[in-house]
Amino acid sequence: MLDKTTRINYLLDFYQALLTPKQRNYMEMYYLEDYSLGEISEEANVSRQAVYDNIKRTETMLESYEKKLHLYDKFEKRMKLIQKIDEEISKSENQQLKTYINQLKELD
Repeated sequence: MLDKTTRINYLLDFYQALLTPKQRNYMEMYYLEDYSLGEISEEANVSRQAVYDNIKRTETMLESYEKKLHLYDKFEKRMKLIQKIDEEISKSENQQLKTYINQLKELD
């Protein structure tokens, strides 16, 4: 469950601009603020089932965007490479390379 939550949070970071305000709000409340479906339904004045359906549809949309655009996949690969470079640089005394890797980390 934690892996799914982490993945959805990253997908939200990458694709939130493609969601409607209502979708974004439900997803943020559910995944970022850890609201229950019941709490969201009370807040939004809709049924619990409506919230559940909206969240599931939005999850499917986010996965569809990722399947087409691969932003999260590229991010993960980039972070793994940065980690490997960082490990190699830590063996070195080259301060300029260390500065560059730190700048790369700050970009994401």
